[in-house]
Amino acid sequence: MEYKLETLELYVIAEGFSNDVWFVVEKWTHFQKDTIGKQLVRSADSISANIAEGYGRHFYAESKQFYYYSRGSITETQSWLKKAKVRGLTTESECEKLMTKLETIHIKLNAYISWLKKSNSKTNTPKTNNPLSQ
Repeated sequence: MEYKLETLELYVIAEGFSNDVWFVVEKWTHFQKDTIGKQLVRSADSISANIAEGYGRHFYAESKQFYYYSRGSITETQSWLKKAKVRGLTTESECEKLMTKLETIHIKLNAYISWLKKSNSKTNTPKTNNPLSQ
């Protein structure tokens, strides 16, 4: 089996999440997009972008750092979503769905980092028994 970034379930979910955020924000007014919207989209896009960058690194220590950046982007995105909800830019339901997806990404990212640590991998080449690949 060939291992590619696109087969990593964590990445696929994070990429879909960032698109979900984009489609929410694109409906907002110019002011809303220019203030909270840009920050929200950037932080959401950063989650999958850092997973991709970490996946592409050769050494585990390098990869791990990008996965930690991704984790930071998750909490930043949560903060922007809370602001959007309080300021009436998202519905309660819409915000809850996005927060639930973020929580799933966070759990899977932590599991992936733990799996990499346990595999004691020196490179970023996925193992055939990677539990987080599709």
